[in-house]
Amino acid sequence: MSEANTERERERGQAAVEFALALPLAVMMLLAMVQVAVVTRDRMAVELAAREGARAAAVSADPSSAAHRAVDEVTSLSPLDVSVDTGADTVTVTVRYVSDTDVALIGAVVPSIAMSASVTMALEPPNEAG
Repeated sequence: MSEANTERERERGQAAVEFALALPLAVMMLLAMVQVAVVTRDRMAVELAAREGARAAAVSADPSSAAHRAVDEVTSLSPLDVSVDTGADTVTVTVRYVSDTDVALIGAVVPSIAMSASVTMALEPPNEAG
């Protein structure tokens, strides 16, 4: 064998070893980014649910049931813990959710993430027109 062929084979072998060492790290980083995206999506859904629940409760004669209905309609996350606190002239809706970190490999390393959002709005007279 010539020296040039031997050198090319060594370089090819070195590239394969480098690839084998770098691939697991690259896959883990990609899966971590997917997990961050999933948690961010869940966080945004919880905030939207709290906002919509507070808006529905603020204009309803029955704030609690209106908030629960609005939260159920706006997101498919389950189970959500929805609490409604009605004051003299405000209503506060708090939505809590635990986002399971279940992306492959990453879920075993990162614990589930508890999140909550709370929105307060002024009570408005309920719309009596049906």
